[in-house]
Amino acid sequence: MKLRVGLLGGGSWGTTVASLVSRNAPIKIWARDNDTVRDINENHRNSKYLPDATLPEALQATGDIGEAVKDADVLVMGIPSNNFRDVLKEAKSYLRPWVPVISLTKGLELSTGKRMTEVIEEVLPGHPVGVLTGPNLAREIMAGQAAASVISMEDEIIVKQLQQLFHSGLFRVYTNTDLLGCELGGVLKNIIAIAVGMGDGLGAGDNTRSALITRGLAEITRLGVAIGGRPETFSGLTGMGDMIATCTSPLSRNRHVGVELGKGRKIDDIIEDMLMVAEGVKSAPTVMALAKKYNVAMPIAEDVYEVTKGTRSAVRAYRGLISASAGSEADAG
Repeated sequence: MKLRVGLLGGGSWGTTVASLVSRNAPIKIWARDNDTVRDINENHRNSKYLPDATLPEALQATGDIGEAVKDADVLVMGIPSNNFRDVLKEAKSYLRPWVPVISLTKGLELSTGKRMTEVIEEVLPGHPVGVLTGPNLAREIMAGQAAASVISMEDEIIVKQLQQLFHSGLFRVYTNTDLLGCELGGVLKNIIAIAVGMGDGLGAGDNTRSALITRGLAEITRLGVAIGGRPETFSGLTGMGDMIATCTSPLSRNRHVGVELGKGRKIDDIIEDMLMVAEGVKSAPTVMALAKKYNVAMPIAEDVYEVTKGTRSAVRAYRGLISASAGSEADAG
C-alpha cells in the first residue's frame, strides 16, 4: 500500500516537494490562501509562487487542514519558522499517532531558539521527526533541472523508507542520520548568503565571494560541531552544497536581501517588497545567541546581524571583514 502524504504550506518549496512526491504517492497539499488552492486544483498551477510551472494533475490542494492531515501516513511541514508552531498545533488534533513529520523549513524559532524538529518533538511527542534539506532552488527543480537533496532522520530504518517517497527522476535524495547537523547547515548558510549578497551589492568580485563562502562555511561548521553535529555533514550537500547554491544563485532570497542591503536599502523596505520569506534575517539574532552560548567566533554572521538590525551599514561591515587581521586559517575568525 502506498503511503499517503499530507503537506502543509502552499509556498514555492512546499508546492515543489508536493509535485515531486505526487509521482510516488497520493498527496494533498494544504494552503491557507483560497486562491492558491483553487489555482492548483483547477489550473494545475501556483501562479503566486511558481508562475512558470505546470503542476502534476495528481496533485490536489485543500484549504481544510484536517482534510490534508487526517489520512496522512507522513506529514510534511513547508511552513515558515514564524508560523511553524501555530500550524503544527492546528494540525495536531487530526494527526494519527506515530506518523513521521518531516520539516522543509530552514529557520529557527525566534522566541525559543529551537530548530523546527525540536518544535515538532515538543508539540507532537512520540512522532518520528526529520528534515528534507539541501541545495534545492524550487524554480530550477520545477523546470526539470537535476538536483540532489538529503532526507535526514535519526532512525535508519524509517529514513530509508522515506527516501523513496521523495526521490523522483532527476531529483536525487540521499540519507543522513545526523539530523542536528543537516538541519543546522540549512539554517546557518542563510546568514552567510546575506553576507555574500552584501558583497555583490557593493560590487565585490569573485575572489571576495569565494573568500566569504569559504570562511562562512568554517564559521557554521564550528558552531554546528559545537552544538553536536558531525564535521563531515557540513562538507556535504546540506552544508557546503546548500551554501554554494544559496550564496551564488540569483534565485536565492537571502542573497537578494544581501544585494539590496549592499545597495544601501533599509531592511524593512527590502522585506516589504518580497513575496517570500528570507529565513536568514529572522534567524540571525538566534544564531548569534547560540554562538555566544557555545563560545564560537562568527565574525561574518555577527556583521550580518548588525546590518539587518540597522546598527551597522553594509559598507562598514564589508570594510571590517576585509580589514580584519588574518591569522592561521585553522583558527577561529
